[in-house]
Amino acid sequence: MEHLLRSLLLRRCLPPTLVLLGAVLVKAFHSESYWVGRAMTLVLIGAAAWLFIQVVDAVVEAAYARFAAGAEDEARVRRVRTQVTLILRVAAAAVVVVALAAMLLTFPAMRTVGASMLASAGVLGIVAGIAAQSTLANLFAGLQIAFGDTVRIGDTVVVDREWGTVEEITLTFLVVRTWDERRITMPVSYFTSKPYENWSRGGVEMTGTVFLHVDHRAPVALMRERLDAILKDLPEWDGRSSGLAVTDTTPHTVLVRAVVTAKDADDLWTVRCAVRERLIAWLAAEHPYALPRIATAAAEPPPGAQAPGTARLPE
Repeated sequence: MEHLLRSLLLRRCLPPTLVLLGAVLVKAFHSESYWVGRAMTLVLIGAAAWLFIQVVDAVVEAAYARFAAGAEDEARVRRVRTQVTLILRVAAAAVVVVALAAMLLTFPAMRTVGASMLASAGVLGIVAGIAAQSTLANLFAGLQIAFGDTVRIGDTVVVDREWGTVEEITLTFLVVRTWDERRITMPVSYFTSKPYENWSRGGVEMTGTVFLHVDHRAPVALMRERLDAILKDLPEWDGRSSGLAVTDTTPHTVLVRAVVTAKDADDLWTVRCAVRERLIAWLAAEHPYALPRIATAAAEPPPGAQAPGTARLPE
């Protein structure tokens, strides 16, 4: 951790440190100039705030890297990562606000109006709160997500019928990366006010189904054996469970459902596609009669009945 911390501090703190030292030198050599001194004071405040943010960020990132390297629970690592990210954003925003306030207080005119500003702060706060209800709702929703552990960075979710992975969480919005590399940006208040699917909650292992319509004469027992053989050749199958059963019937086909498992959503998708493809190919090659078709021939009569279109011979 010490080596990583030194590397992060050197890389991130070097730019604000150079700006800070430069402002000190300029102010020292141009102390007789009022405007140069005032400008360098503002630069000093901004550079100090920038340096403080970078130091905190480097220390927290080094601590998180050490924690992630020794943790075995992936869900806990994602939870800590989400909380740390949001806490750093809140801390950075607070430092920026304090730095801006310090810059304003360097002007004598701002000091004289400070009392009147404090007196009207209550009214302005009420007006600003009413005007920014949605923003404040997202802000508190972001804090609720960070400490409520409802959704984390890296979770697999389904929102608005879109499947994807949570890529970024801020205090106001959340980014979901879909399977086709699109990014969906949503307000974080959505995840505290509407239902959604979190496939990573309580574990990333998943169970999926593959449905096939086949003819009534399909060899279901042989299909079970073939499913077992297919799964043994798939490295994405985690071996937890599998099965095949007839779940429904129609006048022309029967509905066969295969149940498979995998360690996560990506592997489950691969297993489902492979099982569907190989079962259909096996039926087409070995048992073509089992594929669904529309019957155009006359129905078989029951035993002892006269076939349609034929006349009974006289006795």
